Amino acid sequence: MTTRTPERGGRREPPRPDPQLRLRSAIPALVTLPWLTPLGEWSAAEVEFRDVPVGPSRHLVRFVEAGDRLWALKELPVRVAEREYQGLRGIEERHIPAVKVAGLAVRPDSDDAVLITEYLEGSWQYRRLLLRIPLDEQRHRARLLDAVASLLVDLHRRGVFWGDCSLANTLFKRDGQRLQAYLVDAETTEVHESLSDGQRRADLAIVEENIGGGMLDMAMRLGADERVVDQLLDEARSVPERYEELWSVLHDQPTFSYADRHEVVSRIRRLNDLGFAVDEVRLVQVAPGQQEVRLNAVVTDRRFHADELRRLTGLDVGEGQATLLLNDLRGHAARRGRGAGPLAREDARAWLLEVFQPALSVLRLALPDAQDLVQTYCDLLEIRWLMSEQAGRDVGDEPAVLALTLGEAPRGSAAEMAVAEATTGALPVVVAGEDDDVPASVSFLQ
Repeated sequence: MTTRTPERGGRREPPRPDPQLRLRSAIPALVTLPWLTPLGEWSAAEVEFRDVPVGPSRHLVRFVEAGDRLWALKELPVRVAEREYQGLRGIEERHIPAVKVAGLAVRPDSDDAVLITEYLEGSWQYRRLLLRIPLDEQRHRARLLDAVASLLVDLHRRGVFWGDCSLANTLFKRDGQRLQAYLVDAETTEVHESLSDGQRRADLAIVEENIGGGMLDMAMRLGADERVVDQLLDEARSVPERYEELWSVLHDQPTFSYADRHEVVSRIRRLNDLGFAVDEVRLVQVAPGQQEVRLNAVVTDRRFHADELRRLTGLDVGEGQATLLLNDLRGHAARRGRGAGPLAREDARAWLLEVFQPALSVLRLALPDAQDLVQTYCDLLEIRWLMSEQAGRDVGDEPAVLALTLGEAPRGSAAEMAVAEATTGALPVVVAGEDDDVPASVSFLQ
């Protein structure tokens, strides 16, 4: 099919070929966007742009609202766009945290294409956190670097070579007292059955260099002195160590005497504590005639606590959030006189009705702009515990709720990272005439 064009000067213009549009969901508002026009020439009079502050990009990125959802559109060469589209599809199939690709539009009269991804609600770039906390606060940067290392482990376990791992190519969301990292740029990814040690080492070298560069950029923007710069570079060099520590836990195959089979329980418990479920355990004799065996644990996704909480309550939350909520549930069950043993659905129902749902009602009124009430409740649990420790008694919810409303989380607490989620208001609409000549530019969020 082709698009008919009007006659000019008595001559009919040749028909323009239709764009090659590939969408994973039939959303009419996406279909009707002006795909034949270069992305930089789209007009705010015809398209609902949103001004989303992000970091600099190699390619033009614009954010468009269509079908009551927000989409990130990135214009890049067709070959690169196709590669990234397939890479993100493969990453999604492997259940690795990443932005979700929604489609690809190719202009047939050029070498350009537009990659369409869903905007990751509640996410933010690293600059947003690091520009809003004191430079001497290392605990939050440690959480951020742990998240990057964990994401890289997830990719490598499933045979994905990133090739350009950096803070700038990663989005973050809070998950309980930790951060969850999401891959946002897959231009250089390669998907294999498995990765060699050489491929893994190459990715680790890239991530160390790129994160070091990102840290230096932050130091320059903040006018940091030489001592702080050295500290930031040391932290960047720690990412491979964080990665290797987690990789070792997941892949080590310890040996022990067959009589010490309790070591199996200890290893499974350690993996579960880290959030990993174990699908299968194998004990293999090291050599014929010997009592020594090698343990091989087949580890699955990092959703052990999340799956347990969903089974008990129906709540579908992040792994970090689920860990905190299960602890809260166990504490409530113990206060009700529940004895030892696994939690039951009766315990979960009582916790939901007597603790969780009433607390969410209070938080909804106290913090009407909260983006994620489950995360806000996790913050309340942490702040209440810290305040109670300081007071030497249980202070209850009220002081913790007040601290949340005032934005006064204890220094260094995970709840303090909520500063990265604070916005100056709703995403502003780009009005026609304001930037028709200048595409929605990317800028650092202060």
